[in-house]
Amino acid sequence: MSSIDTNTVWEIPGERAPLVDNHDSLSTVTAEVLQAAASPKPPMLWYAALGLSSLLASMFGLMIGYLFFTGVGVWGNQNPVMWGFPIVNFVFWVGIGHAGTLISAILFLFRQKWRTAINRFAEAMTIFAVVCAGTFPGIHVGRVWLAYWLFPIPNQMEMWPQFRSPLLWDVFAVSTYFTVSLLFWYLGMVPDLATMRDRANTKLKALGYGLFSLGWRGSTRHWHRYERAYLLLAALATPLVLSVHSVVSFDFAVSQLPGWHTTIFPPYFVAGAVFGGFAMVVTLAVPARQIWGLKNFITMRHLENMNKVILLTGSIVGYAYSMEFFIAWYSQAPYEGFVFVNRATGQHAWAYWIMIFCNVVSPQLFWFRKCRTSIPIMMFVVMCVNVGMWFERFVIVLSLEQDFLPSSWAYFTPSWVDWAMLVGSFGLFFTLFLLFIRFLPVIAIAEVKTVMPEADPHDPRGGALEHHDDHDDSGKEPVSYTHLTLPTKA
Repeated sequence: MSSIDTNTVWEIPGERAPLVDNHDSLSTVTAEVLQAAASPKPPMLWYAALGLSSLLASMFGLMIGYLFFTGVGVWGNQNPVMWGFPIVNFVFWVGIGHAGTLISAILFLFRQKWRTAINRFAEAMTIFAVVCAGTFPGIHVGRVWLAYWLFPIPNQMEMWPQFRSPLLWDVFAVSTYFTVSLLFWYLGMVPDLATMRDRANTKLKALGYGLFSLGWRGSTRHWHRYERAYLLLAALATPLVLSVHSVVSFDFAVSQLPGWHTTIFPPYFVAGAVFGGFAMVVTLAVPARQIWGLKNFITMRHLENMNKVILLTGSIVGYAYSMEFFIAWYSQAPYEGFVFVNRATGQHAWAYWIMIFCNVVSPQLFWFRKCRTSIPIMMFVVMCVNVGMWFERFVIVLSLEQDFLPSSWAYFTPSWVDWAMLVGSFGLFFTLFLLFIRFLPVIAIAEVKTVMPEADPHDPRGGALEHHDDHDDSGKEPVSYTHLTLPTKA
């Protein structure tokens, strides 16, 4: 094979661009990845971003406190729009968290090596997005101080959960998803936490990282058990990608309202969740590789592959939009047809067309390779997708404005508390993410090393034996090196 220019975006025909650039030894990978968490002074831009996000997160907490003291009437929810911003934000954040599990679990099971540099912060994004999502159902019930009534324990109030309710299914689905994702994320960090323990320059850091590294020593037995546990969790997490957002869509699909009562919701929500999740991963990856100097690990090949997934899932979402209109027309149900025509031409048509442009039109730029590999165009598209996926949930909820009874029709107007809590949830998300970048390894060091040529015994850079003759001097059969296997971990 001819040598590959690691500084170019374009791949040589028949060869793929390397997954790790400008590294000739495994030790330099560790040093470069850990510079973010080990450096005594992070970049000033990090401080500025943390200050802004912390301010927004504090506003989110103040709004929750204000809600407790005044009641849910401060929201814009009204008759007939009983569900407003809280349910929109909940479904949006749950969807954002799907890409982490997809990148980590499903791509791991399919042995896709390009996942290694992006899986760590994709998993972290999953955890933080689910934290933001779980906040809204907790405050949406109203009297939060009476939440203990929901626990199925013997009590004098004789109040029990309604197990036939999709809202209870959400509790089980999202909590299971959060637990498995957290274990998957933490287990993958154990070898890297041990590396940070060994490189700690203070006793406090050594104690903290040593506590969470679970006594890791990198022995063969440790690696063996680690690989088995990681594979088991990946297999367990894979069905969750499909099941969790399917269950979330049941909140809408089990109703009798036109526009909601449809069986296309589960696959439609799952495709949208992966679509929006990958867009958020790219949104986080591009600034991270620039600020923390991770361009050698998060290469253009990684970004281009994620853009291809965005193009695929965006096309599926566009197909689902068209199928909704087709089903409404084919069923000849007047109420169903009115809902979708009203979405495109009614009082909130501006929200619908924003959704169409952001989710269907803008990703089509990724058909062209120059667009897939251009950072400005890439950021424009993924920001459009982030906005469009929120508006998708917004448009679905606004179907409540015009129901069967024209006398109850209304125009939904969110209150300032709604907007403040939406912005504040983003502040909470980015605060958690910035703290993660600062104190934990953002790149899976051990996994990145396995995709480098130095880890391959058949590669000359990895120590492969070189021979030039078909037979040795004794006339024996040629030496075969095919029995050599790639080590599972470096």
